[in-house]
Amino acid sequence: MEPKKNSPFVGYEYKEATVPDEKASFYMDCYANFGWEADENVVTTSQNGIVTLRMKRDRKMINKTELTRLQRHFEACAKEINQLERSRTSAATVWALAVGILGTVFMAGSVFAVTHQPPIYWLCVLLAIPAFAGWITPYFVYRRRVEIQTKNVHPIIEAKYDEIYQICEKGHSLL
Repeated sequence: MEPKKNSPFVGYEYKEATVPDEKASFYMDCYANFGWEADENVVTTSQNGIVTLRMKRDRKMINKTELTRLQRHFEACAKEINQLERSRTSAATVWALAVGILGTVFMAGSVFAVTHQPPIYWLCVLLAIPAFAGWITPYFVYRRRVEIQTKNVHPIIEAKYDEIYQICEKGHSLL
């Protein structure tokens, strides 16, 4: 692409942001409020559900310091949202793993009871019941914990999105 002879020179600064594929549009919309625009000279890449956004903005823009401060605040809020969304499943995973391991401990006890000389069948059956329950219930424990954590985290995430929209409004007013 050739520069036009009558247009003034514009020096750009560049930024790359790696974001989840489903949130790429959200991030581009938000970054636009801080003066960033998509760099049409570079292809946006996507791998394994992760998109690398490449953007540019005028180096000599007015209110650049304030826009940068607001942009950092936006990025911190977006990071908090990602952490909150991950927390919905991380605690549930720990609970489900703990129940599954407990079931495995009971199964080990059951195996030791049946391989004992002489075999203790009543103890084997007694320990096998909670063992199988410990292998079946992690799925239900996981689903229930995700549901509970989602109810707890959802209002906080919504508040963070509202904060992001206010930051973007301030940034847009400075452009």
